[in-house]
Amino acid sequence: MITVNIRYTGNNGSARAFAEEMTASGTVTAIRAEEGNVRYEYYSSLDDPETILLIDSWRDQAAIDNHHASPMMKTIASLREKYDLHMRVERFVSEDIGTDERFIRR
Repeated sequence: MITVNIRYTGNNGSARAFAEEMTASGTVTAIRAEEGNVRYEYYSSLDDPETILLIDSWRDQAAIDNHHASPMMKTIASLREKYDLHMRVERFVSEDIGTDERFIRR
C-alpha cells in the first residue's frame, strides 16, 4: 500500500473550506469508490488551524496513476486554486510490521 499525506495550508479557514467543499460536492465519495483506493480522509491540525491533513492511501502505484488520470483531478486542482492552497507532501510505502506487532494495542 502507498500512503500520501498532503498538508493543505491556506488563510482565513480556506483549507477547511476546501475539504468541506470536496466532501459536500461528492468528490470525496467518488474518490473513495475508485478502484484501489484504501483511504481518503481529512483531519484538522491541533497545532495550526490553517492546515488540513489529507491521508490518501492506495493499493499500488497503478491505482494512484489511474486516479491522477481521472476527471476528478481537474476538480481537485480547480478547488486548490479557488482556495489558494499550498501543499506539503509526504509519501510512504507500507511494509509488513513484523516484530512491531507486539507494541500495537488493538
